[in-house]
Amino acid sequence: MKESKKPETAGSEAAEQLGLLPEEYEKIIDFLGREPNFTELSIYSVMWSEHCSYKNSIKWLKTLPRKGEHLLAEAGEENAGLVDLGDNLACAFKIESHNHPSALEPYQGAATGVGGINRDIFTMGARPIAQLNSLRFGNPSLERTKWLMKGVVKGIGDYGNAFGVPVVAGEVFFDDCYTTNPLVNAMSVGIVKKGNTISAISYGKGNPVFIVGSSTGKDGIHGATFASEDITEQSSEKIPAVQVGDPFAEKLLLEASLEVIKTGAVIGMQDMGAAGITCSTSEMSAKGKHGMIIHLDKVPTRQDNMLPFEILLSESQERMLLVVEKGREKEVKDVFDKWDLNCVQIGEVIEGDLLRYYYEGQLVAEVPADSLVLGGGAPVYDRPYTEPKYFKEKDLFDQAKIPIPENLPHVARFLLGCHNIASKKWVIDQYDTMVGTKNMTTNRPADAGVVNLKGTRKALAISVDCNPRYVHADPEIGAAIAVSESARNIVCSGGEPLAITNCLNFGNPYNPEVYWQFVGAIKGMTKACNKFNTPVTGGNVSFYNQASSGSKTEPVFPTPVIGMLGMLFDKKHLTGIAFRREGDLIYLLGDSKNDINCSEYLYNYHGVKLSPPPAFDIDEEYRLQEIIKELIKTGVVESAHDVADGGLFVALFESAKINRLGFSIYTDHEIRKDAFLFGESQSRVVVSVDPDNEGLLAEVMAGSDVSFTFIGEVKGNDVFIDAEHFGNMEELINIYENCIPNMMKE
Repeated sequence: MKESKKPETAGSEAAEQLGLLPEEYEKIIDFLGREPNFTELSIYSVMWSEHCSYKNSIKWLKTLPRKGEHLLAEAGEENAGLVDLGDNLACAFKIESHNHPSALEPYQGAATGVGGINRDIFTMGARPIAQLNSLRFGNPSLERTKWLMKGVVKGIGDYGNAFGVPVVAGEVFFDDCYTTNPLVNAMSVGIVKKGNTISAISYGKGNPVFIVGSSTGKDGIHGATFASEDITEQSSEKIPAVQVGDPFAEKLLLEASLEVIKTGAVIGMQDMGAAGITCSTSEMSAKGKHGMIIHLDKVPTRQDNMLPFEILLSESQERMLLVVEKGREKEVKDVFDKWDLNCVQIGEVIEGDLLRYYYEGQLVAEVPADSLVLGGGAPVYDRPYTEPKYFKEKDLFDQAKIPIPENLPHVARFLLGCHNIASKKWVIDQYDTMVGTKNMTTNRPADAGVVNLKGTRKALAISVDCNPRYVHADPEIGAAIAVSESARNIVCSGGEPLAITNCLNFGNPYNPEVYWQFVGAIKGMTKACNKFNTPVTGGNVSFYNQASSGSKTEPVFPTPVIGMLGMLFDKKHLTGIAFRREGDLIYLLGDSKNDINCSEYLYNYHGVKLSPPPAFDIDEEYRLQEIIKELIKTGVVESAHDVADGGLFVALFESAKINRLGFSIYTDHEIRKDAFLFGESQSRVVVSVDPDNEGLLAEVMAGSDVSFTFIGEVKGNDVFIDAEHFGNMEELINIYENCIPNMMKE
């Protein structure tokens, strides 16, 4: 092919406008041996953005534990984590953020987040079987918060329901710090037969390169760059950076992708997510140590007169890049024709490391693939970090100065009506939780989502967890608690924790105090993952979650969301949270502490916004989880529910409300009563036990160092604590269930 002259160079001013640092511009010149043109600059601006390159986080991410006996792929090797489940099955799972798009256009931002994470799963050859999400919103009294929540929930529901994968678990959290910058983290879990996976790789000189799926438009251009900057008053002008999704096209793409893999004609396949064609061509080429020639004018477009850089950087949804074995093109095209999807050859694999992009016969960009990617030429920074002033200020908190309210039943009602604790039924009802018939916790709620592995004795247990208030108070302890609570939820459901994925949501990494939070969270996560033998399979870093207005910038709380995968090796061990019958005995496993630190009670009832994290000892936590596993396997307990947000009272209420049963308990008079009922000290679980099994419980517990305390029994339809009436269950359920609907009606 005759090569015409590339477009003229763009210059350092254009580089700065695209978000590249002066030293990065000089590094690009070194790689190319010349000054880049605008298209090449655009390529580097997205591939070297934090969203794609992890340039400000990779140093610390590499310190996370990434090896484990169940792992089939280490973090970063594939589009998602891959875990061996036995029975010739593997599980692909991953969590990612779509925060910035959702802040501007909540419906499409959330919908395309769901679409993107599902594509990461089926591009590996796995069929998605479960979805989860972790959502953070601002002040619930504000119209903006309600608008964001309505759009995000509807976007998740509409896309996921149409795509046909159930939502099996999740969390919703409110705090003022998320008012401008909500967090929308989506997780997908898929199943594949071992050996049937496909890799995101390119090799073999002359092998054709195909783009498949939907046509390419101008939506999402520079979306990766947009996700790597603060939300400001001008951000609304960047609506084109928000992608537009089509779940029905994605369903077709799913079926076509899984079918084409079975032909054996596909060398490699990758989803076109952030940075579109640029990302998929560069990452696949760098991994396979080959280059590509790509003809951008052959890409099917849905808008006229798209410029080369627009085609390259478009983040239009429901698209894949395939490298196919030469001579087997017809097999591949026949599959996509059957599903009425685009399947167009746009290039071929070449020897060497260069990516050459052409438009109408003109070479518009030529860059080394390895210079663009993580672990190759992308910059890596070691950012300075400094302990924030507030970190020492939190230690000034004196619990003794907090009065114990005289009317504790009033406090109990207040907490049930807090948005962070109240029923999320308004959200859940917009999701299809039953499609596919694999969700085992639809009618038997458990601490984790449990998904049936049909044809085996096994089931998956999946959870997402993070209390950002704890992480803000102490990033290292708070992140360790997030991992521990995820594991605790899986264990209480009858499972064994296997591995985690994470979505690390923080403010601007160039702020030393924010980066200090990030480093601390990585250290805490590392400690907990090593303790519970749950290696990190991959995930997502989302920086720049903060709002800038004038000279004031407010980052969100550090929010390292943990998505954990576990397994029930025998489905008969599935354990729900519900009290099952009147007369069952209620025991508390683990020690209650004289501690109200960082609790919902302290934060929202007393209005104390800064205090240390709740009491936590990781060895104590580990021992608790080990004994819970034994109790469940021996069939001693009727229910198990961890004590978390809202403390013991909320845990008891959540176990009681499912079957409309009441309870009567007694507190520990050596601990202040509000701490016993509403404190959030960790490593505690409420279990109910048939009276006939009380002796067996004592026998099993005798072999452990974990304390167990009889605190009461399941009884009637009322709640009594120390013989004081705290309310009728119907009355309390009414408060709990109407909080969010009333908020959304106001």
